[in-house]
Amino acid sequence: MFEAEFWVAVAFVVFLGVLGYVGAHTRLLKGIDDRRERIKSELDEARRLKAEAEALLATYRRRQQEAEREAETIVASAKGEAERLAAEAEAKIEEFIARHTKMAENKIAQAEAQALADVRSAAADVAVAAAETILSRSVKDKLADDLLAKGIADFRDKLN
Repeated sequence: MFEAEFWVAVAFVVFLGVLGYVGAHTRLLKGIDDRRERIKSELDEARRLKAEAEALLATYRRRQQEAEREAETIVASAKGEAERLAAEAEAKIEEFIARHTKMAENKIAQAEAQALADVRSAAADVAVAAAETILSRSVKDKLADDLLAKGIADFRDKLN
């Protein structure tokens, strides 16, 4: 009678009819629609997250650039401060050296003046002693004593 292919075709049509009667196609379409909506919402969420990540990345890059500019400013300020401190220290050192040089020169001048005064005093003492000896040998009596005292006083006044 009928071939096996015929019965397979009839069984297939009956199967499709049962599926249609049960509403399998609506469930299948609903499942596909649900899946499509879920995928669409996941894609929308992914786009939103991508936009947030890009905004966050831009914010971090901006902050990094600001931090780099601030670091450059700090470094430049530190270099300027270091140069200013070095110049100030150099000026203080030069002032210190000049002050100590001046003090040394003053001490040398005082020592020279003292040495000259000491030499003059010693010379005056020797000259007075010599004059006293010479006059005491050549002039005698009260006249000698008066001349000697007057000469010694005059000589001391001139030397000092």
